[in-house]
Amino acid sequence: MPSRRLRNVMITIFVIVWNLVFQYESLRAFYLDPWFGHPLPKVKFLFPPAGWIMFYSVDDQFGYAEVYGVKGPMTELIDPHEILETRFIGFDNIQRNVLSSVLSTQMQKPFCRFLKRKFPEFDNFLITAVQVPSITREPRVRYRHVFYDCE
Repeated sequence: MPSRRLRNVMITIFVIVWNLVFQYESLRAFYLDPWFGHPLPKVKFLFPPAGWIMFYSVDDQFGYAEVYGVKGPMTELIDPHEILETRFIGFDNIQRNVLSSVLSTQMQKPFCRFLKRKFPEFDNFLITAVQVPSITREPRVRYRHVFYDCE
């Protein structure tokens, strides 16, 4: 049995070292280099330069939805975290852009019913589509248009 125990210890050490190196590579460029004031050495293993986002397709343009509550002549942006509440720690549907799923004609009626039930203090709701054409060239440019309202 000593060989099995040795094998398990070696696997555990490998996993710990691999995780430490992966964390280092994920944080090196954006956090550690500025903190130390100079570029730190890159570990040339299987780590992509993008770190944690290695499995996502990152594009220069993107879009999302915003929901406005209307009360008389006033409109108020409703915090998406109030619309889609979740009880799980560390899990944020808003950052995953889940609210953009309401930008479809199939979701209009059920989403409006949901909003009227959840926020009875508003008379109407405006669902807007927001388009960011280029986050690198024009980071502050946002094109908004009303996708539908709930009247």
